[in-house]
Amino acid sequence: MRRQWPAPLASAAARRTGITPAPFGLPGQRPFAAGRPAKLAALPVNSSRPYLLRALYEWIVDNGCTPHIIVDAQTPGVDVPEQYVKDGQIVLNLSPSAVIELQLADDCVSFNGRFGGKPTDVFIPLRAVLGVYARENGQGMAFEPDQDGDDPAPRNGGKAPTPLRRAGKPSLKVVK
Repeated sequence: MRRQWPAPLASAAARRTGITPAPFGLPGQRPFAAGRPAKLAALPVNSSRPYLLRALYEWIVDNGCTPHIIVDAQTPGVDVPEQYVKDGQIVLNLSPSAVIELQLADDCVSFNGRFGGKPTDVFIPLRAVLGVYARENGQGMAFEPDQDGDDPAPRNGGKAPTPLRRAGKPSLKVVK
């Protein structure tokens, strides 16, 4: 016997015809509430950190504020100017006017910025980003520190991710 949808949830066509949809998909399927099928439970889940970081960065910039990230400078793979690290952390300004070639990738943040007037390449594995916030109002989000094994396995055989960079000087070509 098929379970009937409550009247407010049933469509007008279903009320007229007396045919109601199966409550949880196709007949013979287990209801979602009964638990996830074993195949779905075994699938790897991507970290939400890169998606949240990109969304909050965009939201901060769209609102005319200055995005800053807090980085754990002691995390392996972090490449930042050591003279600006305080208490093992560094706060970096990621505003479009402060950085060049900003990459907010799934596994790292990389850009070129000026520190003391000197251009410097910065590389930060995403697990080292502790938070993102707007300088003007403090709105943003702090991330939970990653425990060993929390990040998904690297896709490149365990090597440190490399930032996307073009080799050589940039060049322009006249197209007619």
